[in-house]
Formats: sequence, structure tokens, C-alpha cells
Amino acid sequence: MSVALSWSSGKDSALALQAVRAQGTEPCALVTTVTEGFDRISMHGVRRTLLKRQAASVGIPLVEIVIPPTCVNEVYEERMARAFDAVPLREVDGIAFGDLFLEDVRAYREERLARIGKQALFPLWARDTAELAREFVAAGFEGVVACVDPRRLDPSFAGRAYDASFIGDLPDDVDPCGENGEFHTFVHAGPGFAKPIAFEVGEVVERGGFVFCDLVPG
Repeated sequence: MSVALSWSSGKDSALALQAVRAQGTEPCALVTTVTEGFDRISMHGVRRTLLKRQAASVGIPLVEIVIPPTCVNEVYEERMARAFDAVPLREVDGIAFGDLFLEDVRAYREERLARIGKQALFPLWARDTAELAREFVAAGFEGVVACVDPRRLDPSFAGRAYDASFIGDLPDDVDPCGENGEFHTFVHAGPGFAKPIAFEVGEVVERGGFVFCDLVPG
């Protein structure tokens, strides 16, 4: 089965890649949405330069789907359809996602992919997120918090390492993996990475209701 992997640059993507590889499958592509005009990963706010270095380190070709800053659903789906009608995504049988438990998100992905004859795969589905967070750290992955939703988590968490201390400091109502959108991460080292991605923690800014920590390529 030929599989591509939806890649956000964060911990769930890294864990999904590890899980897919453990099943004996090597993804033929990483698929990432990038925001037009900002040159950054959509939602996460991570610079495109770091994304490309990530893809090079894990050794998988990158497919970037560029969307406008305020992307309506019709435009999003049109851009996605165009990408899936071209090589290499046209040839894949399925797309793997790092989703954990949001049923509506899973149903949407399954329905959209079924329309074009492809399967949605969820290698981490229904895993206990506290256990998964601990596994991420124990396995030797290294990540940094690139984005925080200040309505759900204090902005001071932006820019912190995603480690045991971070997980321990999270309020009880925040998912340890940020599955409800509380925070997003950038993984810069760990299993499956040929070498760490060098970066520096830069300015923390609020934009569009979210708090972003700029990660500057080193």
C-alpha cells in the first residue's frame, strides 16, 4: 500500500511517522499546508525553511499545499484536490494522519478522501494522550511549543520545550498532546531524524487570536 503522511511539523506527525514505519511502510511524501504570503506552516506558524529541513532529515519528499491566510473551505478543498490530482499524491492509496480522538475531524478526512478513492489511516487513534506524551519524551524526541491558544493555555507556555516539565505543568483541563488545539509543536530531533534541526527561539507575538513563538533557523 502506497501511503503519504499529513505533516504539521509537530509531535503527533512525528509519532505517526514512527508508527507507520514500525508497520513496515515508508511514506512516499509528507503533505503540509503552507500559508500564502507568510511562508509558514498553517496554524503552527513554523517557517518554511525549518519545514524543509525537517523533511530532509526524515528523508521523505515534501509536498506543500499553499493556501491563503483566511482560507474558506471551498478554496481549501480546491487546492487539496489539485494536489491530489498530481504526482506523487495521485498515485497513493492512503493518507496517514496523527489525529488522536476528534471524531468529527476523522469523519471529515475519511469522507473527503473516499470521494477520490483513497483511504484515511489513523495509526495513533484512541491512544491515551497522557501515555503518548510520555512516550514521545521517553523515545528521545525533542520538540518546542510554537503556538498557543491563549483562550485555553497561558501564553507563557509558548516557546517552551515539550518535555516532562512542560507536560507536568499543564492544567488538568488541557490535553497533554494539545489535541483540542490548546498548543502546537515543532519537532527538531528524535527517532527517524538523520540529524537535529538547528534553530533559536525568537520573538513571541500574538496574531489572529493566537500566540506564536518565532523559531529562527540556526
